[in-house]
Amino acid sequence: MNKVRFGILTYGKVAHLHAQAIRSNPELELVAVWGRDRQKREQFAATYGIQAFNSISEMIQRAHLDAVLVASPHPQHVQHSLEALEAGAHVLIEKPMALTKTDCDRVIETAERFGLKVGVISQRRWYPAVQRIREAINAGKIGTPMIGQVTMLGWRDEAYYKSDPWRGSWSREGGGVLVNQAPHQLDLLQWFMGPATEVFAYWDNINHPYIEVEDTALALIRFTSGGMATILVSNSQKPGIYAKVHIHGSSGASVGVQTDGGAMFVAGLSKITEAPFNDIWTIPGEEDNLKLWKAQDADFFGIIDTTLYFHGLQIKDFADAIVQNRPPLVDGKEGRKTVALIEAIYQSGKERRPISL
Repeated sequence: MNKVRFGILTYGKVAHLHAQAIRSNPELELVAVWGRDRQKREQFAATYGIQAFNSISEMIQRAHLDAVLVASPHPQHVQHSLEALEAGAHVLIEKPMALTKTDCDRVIETAERFGLKVGVISQRRWYPAVQRIREAINAGKIGTPMIGQVTMLGWRDEAYYKSDPWRGSWSREGGGVLVNQAPHQLDLLQWFMGPATEVFAYWDNINHPYIEVEDTALALIRFTSGGMATILVSNSQKPGIYAKVHIHGSSGASVGVQTDGGAMFVAGLSKITEAPFNDIWTIPGEEDNLKLWKAQDADFFGIIDTTLYFHGLQIKDFADAIVQNRPPLVDGKEGRKTVALIEAIYQSGKERRPISL
């Protein structure tokens, strides 16, 4: 079978992570990179022994690419994705998919017009502790998910915001903690609870005077199922503490995962310090599994490169979707749900009223 040929759009810190993840799978091939800065793209190309191009369409056509991974700053995701789709490549986009629902729709509609696939990076869905929750919900073990909680207490210092010129501004990053750090947990919340229908929120900058964007947001969410959730996400807590997603069902049983612990992960700057684990599990007859699962997960995370492994699983799923002509696990419509929720949180905070999705 021919390898699925990938190119990468831009050459920043997270692009290196994706490049390594692609190269770690023998069924995938990293072929090319595009970016506007000639020196940086050629340096990236030399690092991985690939070709560098100064045009997205030229790269896709001359390098005979099947797919591109969009790793550019958030406000550029839409334009770069559209250019790649129009040139004939499937697109796998770093989170968030875009900054507005309208832009998500443009990407989805373009992909459908050309018969191409769109995926959005949400690699935490592949964590064993996350998969257990999804399986328990599918099996009806907690009844209907009725109460959700997302709590993410992290920290980003001034050096982090100075590490790239686009960080911390509305025009070049598109937002703060909601856009950059929280999409993973918001994706899991909606994966477990279903689509959100209404949002009321506040957001603010508590202790980062050197950036324009929010470092903290709180929200109340309603879902189509009738369920409810609270969201508290922040980059204002020293040190970075944890990120958790908890789901409480109509049966009275609860399940949960700590997706991140200790210092918060920063692509290209730090590693994951604690293995994700199930921190709540009250399904009758399964309560005692927590200790065993935590030990198993810790052992597993001790023998893998966590970031490469789980990014690699999602990239492989996307490649398989291309070969098998099926939707990827996290397609454009899934990515749009997170963007819609974030957009509604920003709007609610500005207008001080509930926002319908």
